[in-house]
Amino acid sequence: MKSLVLYTAAVFLMISCDMGTKDGDTLYVIHAGSLTYPVKMISEAFTQEHPDVTIRTEAWGSKAGARRVADLETPADVFLSADFMVIENMLIPEHARWYISFAANEMAIVYTSGSRHEDRINADNWHEILLHPGVESGRSNPDHDPCGVRTVFTAKLAENYYNNPGLAERLLERAGNNIRPKETDLIALLESGHLDYIFLYRSVAEQHGLKYLELPPELNLGDPRLNNWYATVSTETLGARPGEKITEWGQAMVYGLTIPERSKNQAVAEKFVAFILNKDKGQRILDSLGQPPMAPAPTPYYDRLPEGLKIFAVPVID
Repeated sequence: MKSLVLYTAAVFLMISCDMGTKDGDTLYVIHAGSLTYPVKMISEAFTQEHPDVTIRTEAWGSKAGARRVADLETPADVFLSADFMVIENMLIPEHARWYISFAANEMAIVYTSGSRHEDRINADNWHEILLHPGVESGRSNPDHDPCGVRTVFTAKLAENYYNNPGLAERLLERAGNNIRPKETDLIALLESGHLDYIFLYRSVAEQHGLKYLELPPELNLGDPRLNNWYATVSTETLGARPGEKITEWGQAMVYGLTIPERSKNQAVAEKFVAFILNKDKGQRILDSLGQPPMAPAPTPYYDRLPEGLKIFAVPVID
């Protein structure tokens, strides 16, 4: 048995060494959990065009991912966040110089055919169903994940929209019994029947073949024309540094990406980002996966962009 263990360990080390490529051919991508399937598909398409590149990915709640970029000696050539403000608040200017907005999304109530009262839930009574005795709901951690922040916003907007004082606290307290670091961590709990409903992005529900309830635009954070309404709610979350608190305000959902300052493979990182932003390549993949793309990609940091990326972007004045 001891010999078998040593042999297995030796084989694992040999495989690990074989799988690695020289530093210039390896691209390290840290991304939001909600982008797991899109990043997989985009990476596969990119490596078809660039077979000499090996892409290694890590999925995190966007805030936790930003802390990986900022605080640890983790290889990071491209960072994709479910909220562009994560890059603005946690990485610029020390760890990144710019971001580009590249996709949108919206909040939804996600469930399965085995969820309690799934045959009765609708856009008018969903909050009553989630508070019904015996119903279990879940949400992600707002200190780690933008989906958790947006869940708080949706709950607070619902309280105002339905003129139901205390509704937000009740919804968040009920779902607070089942908080996970990122929104995709909740899917297994939902599919196994441990949860009846989760607050999740519509695109992720579609990618996993899950049932979902479309919320009114006033609640789903998916319509930029309603930004003044969304901005009537806010919440405090942990900032980039230990003990730091920041106030986040409601706004339409916009994903952002950047190339961290300490990227060791800038040239390949730029090619990968250009692939994502190309309307006939990465943007087409995003669209096919229920993730509305943004082309051309808006950014307030147009002048700081690498020259090769400016053709995909449009300057936005704050």
